[in-house]
Amino acid sequence: MEGGARMIVTIFTVCLIFLPPTSATLGPKGLRMGFYENSCPRAEEIVAEVVSDAYRKDPGIAAGFLRLFFHDCFVNGCDASILLDSIPSGEKVEKDSPANGKFLRGLEVIDTAKARLESECPGIVSCADTLSFATRDGSVLAGVPQYNMPGGRRDGLVSRAIDVISNVPLVNAPIQQITQLFVKKGLTQEEMVVLTGAHSIGVAHCSNFAYRVNKYNDTFQIDPKLDDADSAKIKSACQRQVSNEEIEKTTLPFDTHTPFKMDGGFYTNLLNGTGLIESDQAMALDPRTRPIVERLAEDEGKWLNQFGRAMSRLAAVDVKTGSEGEIRKQCRSVNLENKGNIGIAQNLGKTNNTAGLGDRSDFPSNSIDSLHDFMRTMP
Repeated sequence: MEGGARMIVTIFTVCLIFLPPTSATLGPKGLRMGFYENSCPRAEEIVAEVVSDAYRKDPGIAAGFLRLFFHDCFVNGCDASILLDSIPSGEKVEKDSPANGKFLRGLEVIDTAKARLESECPGIVSCADTLSFATRDGSVLAGVPQYNMPGGRRDGLVSRAIDVISNVPLVNAPIQQITQLFVKKGLTQEEMVVLTGAHSIGVAHCSNFAYRVNKYNDTFQIDPKLDDADSAKIKSACQRQVSNEEIEKTTLPFDTHTPFKMDGGFYTNLLNGTGLIESDQAMALDPRTRPIVERLAEDEGKWLNQFGRAMSRLAAVDVKTGSEGEIRKQCRSVNLENKGNIGIAQNLGKTNNTAGLGDRSDFPSNSIDSLHDFMRTMP
């Protein structure tokens, strides 16, 4: 792969998880635990059942939810905008961004959960909350201790592919740039390192790491941070004499030992210099983040608990509540009665999404050459 913006992955599963109602526990902007205990008492139970069934068939779905969730929350906030197939203006939506595209996973599971919720409680449970609950449940199935996920989000009316580029980090971005983006979303540098541990599960596509063994820069053909074994593994997977379409689909697991289990192996791998994604590996090299990596590698239990808390914080980024947005009848399109409000919402969205990282002109020159290669690493 020559140039091309490669992005950090954020891959970010239940033993049927039924949270006890605790509606008195308030979260940011009015989110609260047990939000549906009166209006749709089985809401979280229904989502948990659907996710559990999907996970039994494909444990990789947990990583898919994490990626969907991160991409949703970092672009327009946690409002299910990533789930929209289209908007009335005909403008390309977030799904159409090469950073998302055909590599999104878990969409059909969200559709199934939403259909069951609509059957039981029509017009009550938002798609944003459905995705939030599903992501938590998938993560717990993958090994994260049960963590709080308040409800009360409403669904956004805006989804624009152009907003993705300035709101999601690149796979070869410097640590300072990635930290800056997380801080703008209200998260800390430590939470950035903690949440990136979602790469303990899932896979990355060749389009996000093959450049490390193919004209890495003007000085090195191969990224000098890679050892011989890792560079050989990447070459074997991504430089085969097959069609570009097949290579596009080729993946490697982030953690070859426990690819479906959330554990501390991810951080150990970084300390050993075997991180697949360059910006992940940079966390073990940068003096500001290496101590965090070391602490998390030493205490897996601490990391898992921190991960849950950080996910709860991520789930509150720029949420819409109260009378904002809507409760979609189905997650792939806005409600018919709100289609006339799209123009106003889009203008607000343009204002809200210009606070990212600008035109990315300060990123390494090989990061933005081709939007066709501007892909993310989750399946």
